[in-house]
Amino acid sequence: MARIVFDLDGTLIDSAPDIHAGANQLLEAEGAEPITLADTRSFIGQGASVFIEKMRAARGIPDSEHARLLAAFVALYETLVTRTEIYPGVVAALEALAAEGHSLGICTNKPLVPCKAVLNHLDLTRFFGVILGGDSLPTHKPDPAPLEAAFAALGDGPEIYVGDSEVDAETARRACVPFLLFTEGYRKTEVEALPHTAAFSDFADLGALVRRLVARAA
Repeated sequence: MARIVFDLDGTLIDSAPDIHAGANQLLEAEGAEPITLADTRSFIGQGASVFIEKMRAARGIPDSEHARLLAAFVALYETLVTRTEIYPGVVAALEALAAEGHSLGICTNKPLVPCKAVLNHLDLTRFFGVILGGDSLPTHKPDPAPLEAAFAALGDGPEIYVGDSEVDAETARRACVPFLLFTEGYRKTEVEALPHTAAFSDFADLGALVRRLVARAA
């Protein structure tokens, strides 16, 4: 059976509404104009520090405020769970993959504490044998090291990575693993322009894609 590692935000869950609320809470305290939900989606993907960097740039907040705002956001982040929703079909797909004997993991650039907080809130933790956040290792995606560490923790079997973004596509490319692209997440690039093994818009299709890759690996 396969080792299947998933990205989190934009792949399994739509967390942008929570992150949007948290960001605007910080901006309100700074006396700055709020960012839009579309802004938020476009800023997600490379970890909390890059998110705050992009948020600051959008509102003209100087670099000197970065560390303070990042610390405030990280402190708030683990409470940002109530507006987050699981994408349709995810739970059924994870249940089916687990029932087939696949080993499942998470590799995200979201810091580990808020990652676990939202997984626990949504009752998704039970599916995953390993959960790595953006601060679990010295480097984060698109460096392949976190993804490779997640696969290593899951034991043996063909490797498959499932994600939604440019960062995920590049991570899979660097790790030289098959990449299944969920097209309904936070990507900013056309599907055709992203390197991927296969793309899907409905989690009901994930099982068949996995079985095809496992058969190919065999």
